[in-house]
Amino acid sequence: MSETNTGTIVKVAGPVVIAEGMLGSRMYDVVRVSKHNLIGEIVELKGDTASIQVYEDTVSVGPGEPVVDTGAPLSVELGPGLIESIYDGIQRPLNELYKVQGNYILRGSQLPGLNREKKWHFKPVIENGTSVSGGDIIGEVQETPILLHKIMIPLGISGKIEGLNEGDFTVEQTIAAVTADNGQKTEIKMMQKWPVRMGRIVKRRLAPESILQTGQRVVDTFFPIGRGGTACVPGPFGSGKTVVQHQLAKWVDADVVVYVGCGERGNEMTDVLMEFPELKDPRSGQPLMKRSVLIANTSDMPVAAREASVYTGITIAEYFRDMGYAVALMADSTSRWAEAMREISTRLEEMPAEEGYPAYLGARIASFYERAGSIECIGKPERRASVSIIGAVSPPGGDLSDSVVQATLHVVKVFWSLMGKLAYQRHFPAIDWLTSYSFYKQYLPSCFKDKEQGQEMMVLTQDAMSLLEQEAGLVEIVRLVGSEAISPADRMVLQTSKSIREDYLHQNAFHEVDTYTSMEKQYEMLKTILHFHKKGLEAIENGVDTEEIFKLEVRQDIARAKYIPEKEMDTIIKIRNKIDEQFENIKCEVKIEARKS
Repeated sequence: MSETNTGTIVKVAGPVVIAEGMLGSRMYDVVRVSKHNLIGEIVELKGDTASIQVYEDTVSVGPGEPVVDTGAPLSVELGPGLIESIYDGIQRPLNELYKVQGNYILRGSQLPGLNREKKWHFKPVIENGTSVSGGDIIGEVQETPILLHKIMIPLGISGKIEGLNEGDFTVEQTIAAVTADNGQKTEIKMMQKWPVRMGRIVKRRLAPESILQTGQRVVDTFFPIGRGGTACVPGPFGSGKTVVQHQLAKWVDADVVVYVGCGERGNEMTDVLMEFPELKDPRSGQPLMKRSVLIANTSDMPVAAREASVYTGITIAEYFRDMGYAVALMADSTSRWAEAMREISTRLEEMPAEEGYPAYLGARIASFYERAGSIECIGKPERRASVSIIGAVSPPGGDLSDSVVQATLHVVKVFWSLMGKLAYQRHFPAIDWLTSYSFYKQYLPSCFKDKEQGQEMMVLTQDAMSLLEQEAGLVEIVRLVGSEAISPADRMVLQTSKSIREDYLHQNAFHEVDTYTSMEKQYEMLKTILHFHKKGLEAIENGVDTEEIFKLEVRQDIARAKYIPEKEMDTIIKIRNKIDEQFENIKCEVKIEARKS
């Protein structure tokens, strides 16, 4: 390296190091700091002085020590071996580090993100002599039983391919070569690198066409997220943000899940690590880890690395998207990332904005979420894919006016508002149906093979939400004057709303059946609850007392419908027949009583 790429530390302020003699360096270059070889990134340049954000502990680092500029931006290694991996924020494989170093990561560790020794069976999908360019798929590797890893030509390379053969290769071995028109030959390997702060190039951005099914009834029915959409889950401590994120990561209808634990407690990431290998993907029957990449940056890891973990996660997600897959990224939580930004900004002595956060907080959050989307991929063959981002936000005390929440709400299209009050009542997911919203509701019918059923589901969700809104107005009246003072029809509204809340919206994440509900079962469940309501109103008009309606045995069957396995969905249809029978019986009893009197 030239002298212009080597500087000297003049100041250390927590995770920020100031170095002189860095003339020729560029913004966001990766540097190696001190004799400990700590990894850092240049975040500010003034003349030959560079401010460096260090992603490792700077204890014992002092003035006079060297800083070496690598001349390259912070990048991730992309290729076979990503799936089932567990990385820290700067893509160091934690499993491999544990084997080499034990329980604690030593500073300056430089293990590569992808295993250099493991061989993968590569199978070409094109012929030698074919003209190729960036983004073209040239072969496949069966990375896991449920994921076919597609090997693509890196961007910026074009020409005719040669030397393409089936065989077993490591990620560093040459699998082919591309000869450009000018005769220049470029070797192609299964591994490529991409700078994390730059979004991968797409051919065309598309509008969402369908929703991303999650198996969570309150989400899919009332506040769905579109494929390629963005959602945020804010809520106070203990309201179930992490449980919601875990549930979505487990059951979301995506080909690949990237889970970023950004600054959360270690036990929460441990839950993911323990559960994912044991839980089965509902579509393939394989362990969920066979389609997952985990990035663990816990609260006791260096603060600055939280920013790297978010960018590392979205870059890996975009790489799988470019293969033509639907990818879901979970970030838990972006508040911890914002806190890291505030810490670095303070150390850089920048002018603070609201609540001490930097003035560019909103721009950084927007630039992260805008990397989501449904797209047409660059390269051949033509393929459409998506990245959906679901970010948890942890505002202090659940205050939704917090800067991070507001900056996030400006860019996302789905808001799942978690309420501490619901969580204390043991109602999970604790998503408040009155304050949450989704801009993707119009795509709900596309989930159903039967389009009429899809349109009917839209009507059912509107009717159910209307009842919940009516309940909110009636509860206060009942609290003041008692339920006897309201009309029988209003009492029926209260009972049906209670059924919607307790028998439909409440979902047990730890029950083997209730943890996941298909769209077809959601339709049957909601239709049954509203069918009971409709029959109840008809019975009230015929003179039936509400107490007689509320005593009907079939209400117990409705409450237990959530525990009916997917294979036995016909049982829910039988419940509706039972509703009809029992209402006919009480109508007959009323007519008999009327004749007697």
